[in-house]
Amino acid sequence: MITISGTLSKAWMAKTLGVAFDRDYYFDPEKRYAIDCKCNEYAAEGFSGMRLFYSESNLGQIDYWDKDQIQIGGIQPNLILGMLLGADFVHRDSSDADITASCLAGRSLVDLPSPEGLLEHPLIALFDEQIRQVQDDSQRQLRPIPPFFWDLSGRATIHGVMTSAQKFLGETFFMDMMTKPQQCLEIVHWTADAFIVLCRHFSKIAKLPITSIHVGECSSCMVRPELIERFVVPATSKIGRQVGPIRLHSCGPSTNHLEAFFQIENLHSLDLGGDTSIKRVRELFGKEMPISVGPLPSDMSSESTHPILRWAKRIVEENDGGNLEYIYHLEPSYNVNTIYALTDFVKNLPDFPNSQSEPSTDRRCKWK
Repeated sequence: MITISGTLSKAWMAKTLGVAFDRDYYFDPEKRYAIDCKCNEYAAEGFSGMRLFYSESNLGQIDYWDKDQIQIGGIQPNLILGMLLGADFVHRDSSDADITASCLAGRSLVDLPSPEGLLEHPLIALFDEQIRQVQDDSQRQLRPIPPFFWDLSGRATIHGVMTSAQKFLGETFFMDMMTKPQQCLEIVHWTADAFIVLCRHFSKIAKLPITSIHVGECSSCMVRPELIERFVVPATSKIGRQVGPIRLHSCGPSTNHLEAFFQIENLHSLDLGGDTSIKRVRELFGKEMPISVGPLPSDMSSESTHPILRWAKRIVEENDGGNLEYIYHLEPSYNVNTIYALTDFVKNLPDFPNSQSEPSTDRRCKWK
């Protein structure tokens, strides 16, 4: 089966609707809910018939999004963990948020709190209270989506251990993996344990059972496969054993890393960059492994639709009848006609399910 779905970025919404993603957007659930509703109503009206909605890239799923959900602590995973370690939150009105860099640089490993100790942080208490307030509001009957989750599917979301280490320690971590391997192993395993504790906590508080976990190892293509095997595979396998089936995300060209990824325990699906060899993926993982793949930004920015269609045809041929989803994330600099062309191409494939439901056009939310 082959499907297609997409998301609209904050930059797109800021430019089109004039909304501002200020600090309150992330920490005031009511304001977040109002803006999310406005963005999704726009998506339904402006892209009728498209499986397209407003969400973080690669995290939310349109088939599990509901107009009655309200996001609590909807901040990218390693930013939350970074704030628990002392980083400051940095909002940007027209793009994704961030944190101050290298919050662990120069700190000793003995300074790290226990993973369970993170639950005592005031930020966790704030999010817990906000979840309970939504649960206690019997009049509106909204469903709280807690931190580390993005929809009603129960799929938890975290950044990978190496990507998180890069965020917390800076690019020196890549050198440290060769010069201070034991210290780096301790860091990635602590990070894995911290994410496990946090995902389980919010799953319990929000009464949203974990069904799987998205692991965004965005930095994986920046190092040799041997470093993936030594530092990423063991810690990520621990997550797979203790949390649930893993959806592994790797942004860039990942062909040379596929054999390392193959060693991860409880690996359930792959989310890959568009210049990864899908042929090699199928040789290693077989046709049943679900694969998500996104087009190259240069093809989405092109004035012509020919590059993205050439890419899409190559992916179909290499996929050889496997379980495949085309995904994309729209930024203002992209040519939307490339996405229309890609969508038409996918919908005309023999493997596209005619019974696949169209997204609901009723995305009107409950206002106070």
